Amino acid sequence: MKTTQELKDFATNIRIENIKCLKKRGFGHVGGCMSVVEVLAVLYGNIMKYDPKNPGWEGRDYLIMSKGHAGPALFATLALQGYFPLEWLDTLSEPGTRLPSHCDRLLTPGIDVSTGSLGQGLSIAAGLAQGFRIKKMDNRVFTILGDGEIAEGQIWEAAQYATHYKLNGITAFVDWNKRQVDGYVEDIMDAGGIAEKFEAFGWYTLTVNGSDVQAIQNAILKSDEQRADRPAAIILDGIKGSGVPEFEQLEHNHHFALDAGLADKAIADLEKKLS
Repeated sequence: MKTTQELKDFATNIRIENIKCLKKRGFGHVGGCMSVVEVLAVLYGNIMKYDPKNPGWEGRDYLIMSKGHAGPALFATLALQGYFPLEWLDTLSEPGTRLPSHCDRLLTPGIDVSTGSLGQGLSIAAGLAQGFRIKKMDNRVFTILGDGEIAEGQIWEAAQYATHYKLNGITAFVDWNKRQVDGYVEDIMDAGGIAEKFEAFGWYTLTVNGSDVQAIQNAILKSDEQRADRPAAIILDGIKGSGVPEFEQLEHNHHFALDAGLADKAIADLEKKLS
């Protein structure tokens, strides 16, 4: 098990590698990548079962990046964990790459589900969890949803399904960073009480600081202890672009051209945080 400081360092390294690849590309979904870094660090640092040398291992846990535009953050995580060379990150979205802008299970080792069309990840998670139950397998399924994404009705059909069939192998994280491509979520399609909605659908639900690795890990462990036969939803209360103040403060930080100077400063500042 990684210590809290080791998880923080892991998250910092994910950010650094993520920014490097987006800098080389020149643009990308920077804000939404930054806000899922801590949960990725916790999942791949201490929680999930997986084998980088055998990505298709039958006993692995599954991670579905439902908000597929945050794929580069997941790619950086996978590279750091040895699924493929770090040098691959330099090829993000280039012709012939194994790392497209969104997750593609046919191209990237460690990606189990292709995503990008929003609203589908929770349904896929439910199908996987049901399949594992039928096969009497104990694989767990984790999925990361966007707070803008949950305006999709399919999310709530899947939430109802997961409760009805008591799919307690599912843990869904909602990246509650309050912003989406066109502006603030509350202005575009107000999500209201996200936790209350999942609770109303019968899920075990917790809300934590999405930038606190220890809080995220504790929430996962607590949900494992207390969910009983229910799926669990963990709401990650965070900031779009988190970890880099200059990214957080941009008015439009969903997808933007990443200035090389700004990227270099962000990387330098992050490197100073490493223990």
